[in-house]
Amino acid sequence: MTPHLKLAEGSISPYVLVCGDPGRAESIAKLCEKYEELAYNREYRTFLGIYKGQKITITSHGVGSAGASICFEELIKIGAKVIVRVGTCGSLQDDLGQGDHIIATGAVREDGVTPLLVPLGYPAISDAEVCLAIEKACKDIAAPYRRGIMLTSDLFYPGVLPSSLELYNKAGVPGVEMECSALFVIASLRKIRAGAIATIDGNPLKWDEGNYDPHGDKVTLGKQRMLKIGLDAMSAMSAAGL
Repeated sequence: MTPHLKLAEGSISPYVLVCGDPGRAESIAKLCEKYEELAYNREYRTFLGIYKGQKITITSHGVGSAGASICFEELIKIGAKVIVRVGTCGSLQDDLGQGDHIIATGAVREDGVTPLLVPLGYPAISDAEVCLAIEKACKDIAAPYRRGIMLTSDLFYPGVLPSSLELYNKAGVPGVEMECSALFVIASLRKIRAGAIATIDGNPLKWDEGNYDPHGDKVTLGKQRMLKIGLDAMSAMSAAGL
């Protein structure tokens, strides 16, 4: 029994969708033909669902790389082979708006966990086949998306020190979120596959102009679409044995 997820080895499908919010985990489960709740401890809530005939695990990991990394490590220890994150992010580019999606091909490692695991020269990259499965699911429903490197940062509200958002805006990074680099590095170290897709809920460079609306209509529709994309991609990979 894992200490945080409260799950036993063999209790999950090796194909796992992860998200930050325990409520979102339940929303994903309810899109399945049938599902059961396996465990709920702290921010970690897990369901096992059947979607398009495939067994899919759904687990919430909370906010931020530290707690999420515990989730990823424990999932891998009990049998996860493919992990895909579905969550929200901020846009760093003007041509990406609320409700649009970003498929993360890699991540800038501004999290606090992975530098303690491996040197910063080690890249945080997603699995190519997982990325392609997510992209196909986007194309199948004509979802607005872009592939690119995500900035993963433990910083949400700015303090006295300058943030790196302007720098990565100039570098062409499409978005910022809080968990992808931890997922990609841990997946590479533990020899499993991982990917991620996020829905844009605003632009942190324009918060002062009111460009942040995580519960608005565009974002709500984008999140609903993203959950279907995640399930479609995961069921396709499961059916193909990827």
